[in-house]
Amino acid sequence: MRIGPLFSLVAASCYAAMTLAAGDDFAQSIPAGLDPSALKGLEQAISRGEYPNTTSVLIVRKGGLAYEHYFNEGKEELLNNTRSATKFMTTLALGAAIEDGAIPSEHAAAFGFFTDLRPFKNDSPIKQAITLQDMLTMSSALACDDGDDASPGNEDNMHEQSNWTRWAVDLPVEPGYSRDAAGYGPFHYCTANAFLLGQVIQRATHVPVDRYTEQKILRPLGIRAWHWSYSPSKEAMTGGGLELRSRDLAKIAWMVASQGRWKEKQIVAPGWIDAALTIRRASRPNQNYGYFIFEGGYQTGCGVLPVWYMAGTGGNQILLLPTFETVVVVTRTAYKVRGASAQTSEMLEKYILASLPCSKN
Repeated sequence: MRIGPLFSLVAASCYAAMTLAAGDDFAQSIPAGLDPSALKGLEQAISRGEYPNTTSVLIVRKGGLAYEHYFNEGKEELLNNTRSATKFMTTLALGAAIEDGAIPSEHAAAFGFFTDLRPFKNDSPIKQAITLQDMLTMSSALACDDGDDASPGNEDNMHEQSNWTRWAVDLPVEPGYSRDAAGYGPFHYCTANAFLLGQVIQRATHVPVDRYTEQKILRPLGIRAWHWSYSPSKEAMTGGGLELRSRDLAKIAWMVASQGRWKEKQIVAPGWIDAALTIRRASRPNQNYGYFIFEGGYQTGCGVLPVWYMAGTGGNQILLLPTFETVVVVTRTAYKVRGASAQTSEMLEKYILASLPCSKN
């Protein structure tokens, strides 16, 4: 793939907040305080091909777009498929449905919303006890593990079906499933959990989940373009793949980092943001999980920076650093590049987070 020029006319401006077109709604000007040498090093590394298929890097600080650069096929109006990074949109939509009173809480029994599909195959008291929180934390009893090709609920198996909901509610439960002292089952990354949660929202609100998410989250943020994926039977995919502009991904991240608030509007209840950004369980060594979002730390010259981040195949990451009033968007299309996620982590530590001042001011 051809690497674009090191400095483009669009992105080669100084590393201070950029003036945006009307309607983008980030602050017009702020002091960015970013280290230009670190960001120049980033651009040179991408130009050398060290982080293939990188399409954009954006940094928002204190409500202003402090850095924006597009690489390769990336461009301002491109709708990026960040894969599983947009699972968190389902968390936000669920929070809206709870705030609307359509769903009592995340502790509600998930399968109670699927009366239209009863009876279920492989039904049992364990399946009936699965809560929405179990799905949010990837600890439901469903025999579903995207990292295991032999798992009945592996996402690849879902894509072969015409009706994904019918397939998902009929999945067996994990043999020997049990909960720990905190009430959670074992962590297994399972896209079917996020997809089923979307169908719960749809049934509870009586609005198609794609339209509901647009009404409650996307449009209030001033987002004007998106693209959903659907099953053969037209079920909206809420387990990832929602395509959005890089600036709009940054808007979503900034809203979350701002306790659910965008400008003068409360988009999502602050209590739900707090619940989503609470460590629920470990997902792997040195990594934790909230509600469809990861928590971990990045090593920088300022020490270890704790972050919450949405992550997707291909090296996509959207980072929240609320105490530093900063969010970062990295989009890539390295879907078949082995170690793409580790590459992005290196890029973040070595260049992007290294550009931030150690002081929170």
